[in-house]
Amino acid sequence: MIVLFTDFGLTGPYIGQMEAVIYDYAPHQRVINLLADAPVHNPMASAYLLAAYGYGFPEGTVFLGVIDPGVGSDSRKPVVLFADGRWYVGPDNGLFNIVRQRSMESEMWEIVVQPEGLSSSFHGRDLFAPVAAYIATDSLESNWLKPLESDFSTWDDNLYEVIYIDHFGNAITGILDSAIEGAPPMTINGTSLQRARTFSDLPVGEAFYYTNSNGLIEIAVNQGRAEAVLGLNLGDRVTVGQASYRT
Repeated sequence: MIVLFTDFGLTGPYIGQMEAVIYDYAPHQRVINLLADAPVHNPMASAYLLAAYGYGFPEGTVFLGVIDPGVGSDSRKPVVLFADGRWYVGPDNGLFNIVRQRSMESEMWEIVVQPEGLSSSFHGRDLFAPVAAYIATDSLESNWLKPLESDFSTWDDNLYEVIYIDHFGNAITGILDSAIEGAPPMTINGTSLQRARTFSDLPVGEAFYYTNSNGLIEIAVNQGRAEAVLGLNLGDRVTVGQASYRT
């Protein structure tokens, strides 16, 4: 399958245009829109989301990731990453860093082809979508790629800040469950939160933090919107116990 991971949003033509190209090159390929509202112009926050929410997809999955504020410039390369049996197509701007760091084995290539009609501002449609379709159908020409020895920046395995706010107003952080031992207090925007197993463990309206279904620490309010109750925004720093972290 081909899995879309973008900051395009669900409105507008962009997702549809990419899907149209994929269907043109690979008409029988299944396409899943995993996330269309990744943090806009923020490859770093998006990298932690992609690593967590891409986990569990079967080997052979092709992730088409487009969070690309540097599109059309020389500040990043268009790349293909193969990591632990899965493919990732998109910009080399940090979006795939956490996937690559956590993988047991990986290999990366630069996309060197310049397709006819390549625009300067929509590589998701004109370059990454065809490459993803060709990989999924095992028909990519070898001369489209060249090996890339990229000295990518090593980031902390956890990002102690809000990286995503979902439809329910829950705030997802870049902190893995494994990074927190026991149930220390968590503080954000001056509010101290206790840890709970799930929403119904606390009274309605109570704010807390817990481990979500994808292994990340999430801040929530039972039957309420943590975003509004706590005044949360993307990038808000999180303190766990006595220490505050930000990479």
